[in-house]
Amino acid sequence: MTVDFGLNRRRALVSGAAGGLGTAIADGLAELGAQVVATSRDVRTAHWLAERYGTNPCTLDVRDTASIHTVVDQVWADGGIDILVNNAGVNRPAAMPDVTESDWDTVVDTNLKGVFFLTQAVVGHMRAENRPGSVVNIGSQAGAVGIEERAAYCASKGGLVQLTRALALELAEHDIRVNSVAPTFVLTELTRSTLEQPELRERFLGRIPMGRFARPEDVVGAVAYLSGDMAAMVTGHTLLVDGGWTAR
Repeated sequence: MTVDFGLNRRRALVSGAAGGLGTAIADGLAELGAQVVATSRDVRTAHWLAERYGTNPCTLDVRDTASIHTVVDQVWADGGIDILVNNAGVNRPAAMPDVTESDWDTVVDTNLKGVFFLTQAVVGHMRAENRPGSVVNIGSQAGAVGIEERAAYCASKGGLVQLTRALALELAEHDIRVNSVAPTFVLTELTRSTLEQPELRERFLGRIPMGRFARPEDVVGAVAYLSGDMAAMVTGHTLLVDGGWTAR
């Protein structure tokens, strides 16, 4: 059997692709034949991504709806969007008494509000042109279980699970699928210094039955599956890539 994810020549918009998991997802989709447009909040990084994938630079802050519409309109005019990967996200770990209003707003506005309004903008174009599509939200195991010192993050990712379900129901009749991928802690160059701290490593690794943190490619495979034709009958689903954390 030849595996074909059905991504060849599909146009994919990946938010928050400036390094780590975002770049890995964008690279993975490109290697499978997709035409990738990758965004970053940082102008310099946006130009680096444009050179990497052969596109126009896209500077996007998902907390800013004006920024969302500018970028989506530009990308659509350049050839449309078949796949949206809502990867942009942020976490500000803190014990409950230390969480500020600014911390809360930054996390929730990025991880939940930004996902909704970016999806709304992309889907608006898809529906106007009767173009089928796939939306993949990058969630977290923190949307399924509680993790200490991550109240805002857990709230945003739990909300993302329900947002995924609600949008899947609303968009199914338009042949637009909405799913999410929920990884455990992913070991990248950006997270390595944190996850390799002895106390944190012992605390979190001990909860993963498979005995290791996720690698970027573990998540890329799940995103590729949900993005393409192999998952043509899958919508409203959250695929946990957690090494068994939530099976306990």
